[in-house]
Amino acid sequence: MSSSSPTVVLVHGAFADASSYAPVVRELLVAGVAVQAPAVPNRSLIGDARYVASVVRQIEGPVLLVGHSYGGAVVTVAGVEENVAGVVYLSGYALEEGESLGELQGGFPDSQLPAALVYRDYPADDGSTGTDVYADPARFGTVIAHDVDPDLVAVLAVSQRPLAAAAFSEKAPAAAWRTRPAWALVSSADRTINPEVQRFGYSRAGIEAIEVDSSHMVILSHPREVADLVVRALRELAG
Repeated sequence: MSSSSPTVVLVHGAFADASSYAPVVRELLVAGVAVQAPAVPNRSLIGDARYVASVVRQIEGPVLLVGHSYGGAVVTVAGVEENVAGVVYLSGYALEEGESLGELQGGFPDSQLPAALVYRDYPADDGSTGTDVYADPARFGTVIAHDVDPDLVAVLAVSQRPLAAAAFSEKAPAAAWRTRPAWALVSSADRTINPEVQRFGYSRAGIEAIEVDSSHMVILSHPREVADLVVRALRELAG
């Protein structure tokens, strides 16, 4: 890639951290792509988007934002930053302005995830008690990563970065896909986010998505396909 090509910023989702992108990062670095994978707090949709936006603003030149899972909702909001050239959704939520995760999901049958969620209290900064949401470690592989190496799944299951429950009800104040070119990937064997939720959000946004026969963790099980989509987006942005 040329020196003027956008920097790719990879935004992780719930029950994961930036290390979940490691195979994709390797593919992109080999392809000569400038890439960053920040650790997102997963405390609130608005707060997480504000954090990612702060990362984006400190990057010189254009940025291609890539969001996996809940990270799709985050890049939907953060993607309106001035230097964002485009957004890529991976097994994620393409929210409409004024819409929450819960509202988008509520229009479709549940995946296997809701029955596998575990709730734990955490102390909020204001002294109140918040609720963190985890996936049951015993069901992590079956629900989230059924096509990922079981030894890696065992590690992921006990090292989750949870998502604060409040994030499910926060409404997106902006929708980057309305003003930025966008690309998307549907994980057609996803048991975490119903693939129909993904297809609906992408179709509504006018995105012609590719489909991969993958679990929710497509960034681990199909990193080459993910990297190829990102590189395609970069090439199309370059014209």
